Amino acid sequence: MTHRPSLKEVMVRHNLLPKKSLGQNFLLDENITHKVAAAAGDLKGRRVIEIGPGPGGLTRAILDLGAAEVIAIEMDSTCVTALQELNEDRLTVLHQDALKTDFAEILCTDRPTKIIANLPYNIGTELLFKWLPLIERIESLTLMFQKEVVDRIVAVPSTKDYGRLSIMVQWLANAKKAFDLPPHVFTPAPKVTSSVVHIVSKGHPLTVEFSRMESLVKQAFSMRRKMLKSTLKGIDPNIFAVTEIDPTRRAETLTVQEFIALALAFNNSATTL
Repeated sequence: MTHRPSLKEVMVRHNLLPKKSLGQNFLLDENITHKVAAAAGDLKGRRVIEIGPGPGGLTRAILDLGAAEVIAIEMDSTCVTALQELNEDRLTVLHQDALKTDFAEILCTDRPTKIIANLPYNIGTELLFKWLPLIERIESLTLMFQKEVVDRIVAVPSTKDYGRLSIMVQWLANAKKAFDLPPHVFTPAPKVTSSVVHIVSKGHPLTVEFSRMESLVKQAFSMRRKMLKSTLKGIDPNIFAVTEIDPTRRAETLTVQEFIALALAFNNSATTL
């Protein structure tokens, strides 16, 4: 069995401090990291992609829970060196920007793959939108965001948090908030509470092109308090008739299923937004 240096030992040796420019808030408490990793379900024999592992607190928990392979994507060169000191054959560290990573290529495998990440607040939603079109290839995503983002992901119609993020995630997946994390468990402590969300693909093939659905939802919510006939004024009025959706309703009142119906009808028409 290879020696695994302690997290504290590694951080001291490399003078590892969170970089504000990279949106780093390290999660170092072993009890918390194991709780986050456990929220992803059974990891034994699984392939796990971790984004922004930092010094490797969560990485260690994922390995401890039996992941067969961990691909850690890290931008910070000092953290990359520290991660390599884990002396772990199951760990591959990629020194690159997650936003520029070709996840379609990484996910081109028959092996069950999960994504687990303590996401930087400034790029978390953008990364989620990179993964959603590929979600059929992902067994689950267990992600940490600021609480308000998770509240939006799991929101229901006619609530203040319901919007584009709610619909795009719930169209393709089942999402459930796992738990909240107070600021003091991070280093440095952020100013807001964080939450962990567990997202599992519904496994349905796309019936509407992702970009088409995204464009429709974005346009519908472009003026939140306006009626659909105003926000979607370029749409063929017959689409409302076919879908039996009242054009005087606001986007925030439509269910995910109603948005899917609109998108399907829109997809079959010559209308452009």
